Amino acid sequence: MKNYAVVTGASSGIGAATAKLLAANGFHVIAGARRMDRLAELAKSDSNIEIVELDVTDQKSVETLAAKLVGKPVSVLINNAGGAFDAAAVADSDPEIWAKTFEVNVTGAVRMTKALIPIMKAHGQGHIVLMSSTAGRIAYENGGTYIAAKHAVAALAGTLRLELNGEPIRVTEIAPGMVKTDEFAVTRFAGDKVKAAKVYEGVEKPLTDSDIAETIRWAVMLPAHINIDLLVVRPIAQAAQHKVHRILK
Repeated sequence: MKNYAVVTGASSGIGAATAKLLAANGFHVIAGARRMDRLAELAKSDSNIEIVELDVTDQKSVETLAAKLVGKPVSVLINNAGGAFDAAAVADSDPEIWAKTFEVNVTGAVRMTKALIPIMKAHGQGHIVLMSSTAGRIAYENGGTYIAAKHAVAALAGTLRLELNGEPIRVTEIAPGMVKTDEFAVTRFAGDKVKAAKVYEGVEKPLTDSDIAETIRWAVMLPAHINIDLLVVRPIAQAAQHKVHRILK
């Protein structure tokens, strides 16, 4: 029987790319997201992909999925659902956006992790992957909501690793730097594609969603006794948050 891999936020970007890659490498992938039309397209790419409607901010939605997975060989959880929803200075920020950012990025991951740990324990092995960011390692201006949330994701990963010590469950934090996807920056700038494009302006080769998917595949397919605690991944053009090589005309 194939091992199951659950991927949240699988309707686009890193989540969709990860679902495809894990399915191509023999996993039965449970691809969850709210946008079922996008998931339906994803499912056409591989018969190993099973789609489910999932909202990680809704406890009942998470519990419904977990109930379907009881007794299944769930060995991987990719907590990918997340995002940035503003680019405001703290002094100008909206507390509701802070709450939304934490609910999606942090509390959603907690819900999924809590729901699937018992299933992994029953299966006898597991691997929890938390999608962090280089924003979760160092702060920068006008990104407080996302920075704080990803610092919390990093703290969640570290806490889980301590609490699950002695259990056959690995915990990995993936912290990407500049990744160019179709939606991330556009969502952050409230649909302003011009502002979103500025983020990547002059960067010859930012990372892609497929690049990050490959790092996830590598980490989860290592022998079970090997745990990658933290994997920071940047394009070669990005030496640090504030140091990016740009070729401008």
